[in-house]
Amino acid sequence: MPLSEHEQRLFDQIERSLAEDPKFASAVRASDPRFHARRRLLVAAFVIVLGLALVVYGTVSSNTPLGVAGFVVMLGSAAFAMQSRRKGSAPADLHAVGGTATRRTRQTRKAGFIDRLEDRWRQRPEGHR
Repeated sequence: MPLSEHEQRLFDQIERSLAEDPKFASAVRASDPRFHARRRLLVAAFVIVLGLALVVYGTVSSNTPLGVAGFVVMLGSAAFAMQSRRKGSAPADLHAVGGTATRRTRQTRKAGFIDRLEDRWRQRPEGHR
């Protein structure tokens, strides 16, 4: 779907602003939820490796509580990474309204399991019927 003339002018203006103002570009990048999700994933990966090191050290030193603590740290960090990955891959769902961005509620964005299955069924290739 092509952009309207107004939308194209807005995109051109944003592009010029980004090229002229590095502070604006860093502010836009810093407000991007995918940027933060990526950073949380890196932190979670580091903590998973740290938890693995605790498990190995606890096993080698015959310190069972330390090994169990390392496993709990790994498990918690993996859950944190999955949550961050989910947030980073979700669309931003921002809608421009009068020059401001508003976020849709989670309920309108999240379809049910049956709805997703029905959508997949409708979108399947014609040759598989």
